[in-house]
Amino acid sequence: MQDDRRPFTRKLDLKNGQVDMSHGSGGKAMAQLVEELFGAAFDNPLLARRNDQAVFDPPAGRLAVTTDSYVVSPLFFPGGDIGSLAVHGTVNDLAMAGARPLYLTAGFIIEEGFALRDLARIVASMATAAAEAGVAIVTGDTKVVERGKGDGVFINTTGIGAVPPGVAPSGDRARPGDAVLVSGFVGDHGVAIMSTRENLSFETTIASDSAALHGLVAAMVGAVPDIHVLRDPTRGGLATTLNEIARQSGVGMLLDERAIPVRGEVAAACELLGLDPLYVANEGKLVAICAPGDAARLLDAMRGHPLGIDAAVIGTVIDDDHRFVQLQTTFGGKRIVDWLAGEQLPRIC
Repeated sequence: MQDDRRPFTRKLDLKNGQVDMSHGSGGKAMAQLVEELFGAAFDNPLLARRNDQAVFDPPAGRLAVTTDSYVVSPLFFPGGDIGSLAVHGTVNDLAMAGARPLYLTAGFIIEEGFALRDLARIVASMATAAAEAGVAIVTGDTKVVERGKGDGVFINTTGIGAVPPGVAPSGDRARPGDAVLVSGFVGDHGVAIMSTRENLSFETTIASDSAALHGLVAAMVGAVPDIHVLRDPTRGGLATTLNEIARQSGVGMLLDERAIPVRGEVAAACELLGLDPLYVANEGKLVAICAPGDAARLLDAMRGHPLGIDAAVIGTVIDDDHRFVQLQTTFGGKRIVDWLAGEQLPRIC
């Protein structure tokens, strides 16, 4: 009889193996999956304790916490995968509070039969993204569902970060006269996902913009501590994000279509697919709203960072009881940029 105190006698077959129900049973197979895959990839002192929670001393000041779930399809796409996306998305939600990310949790819901090599690829990507962002994955959970009751793998994350004193961006702080800025080209992520999903070929590869934005935000708040609003325009894109802010702050917005950066290939793909780039998801861009006197300094700070080199001032906050977001078009007219109706691109993050 095998001695349960001995290490696992056979390593996981990460080349040809598959996830089975025993990997979520709480027994030896699950312990091996956690030890040889998740534990090895995410290794840090807090995780190494192998408790069901992580205990740490909170930093001085205020804390920010966020949670998100990732169900993107396909799991792998140009510029990233569900693993790196889960880290970037959670880090960015913290960064939009001006926070420095500290710790993440990671919960995996895996479908029976999922290839272990693909799971290992996702975990490795997640570990690399976390290391590059300087954030530790300190606890997590693994569940396995029966074949046909999932779709490969879903990931849930929670993030905790520290907010420096004097920094308090919030969606309800936009004021008439404020400047509206975006950190770069919009629509890249959504078009990358859709082109992969639909097997579309373009002259150049359109890659996701998935990236951790806290370094960019640190440079921004260093230059302008009193940024009124920060938001990452993910699902629903730039248009929906600005409508959310307009509603929260009780204001309107007037955008300049010519100032909004959209790559030519993304614009062409959107025209082919019948999409509007303003509603297409982003995973490595942010919207910032600041007092008009701070706009030039903030723009300089953004363009001085690699993730903000294509930043632009795209509009102004206006007084409007209707809370409309309007677009000054290239033809000289105006149109309402309304909320996204329905689901333009499902399973985008």
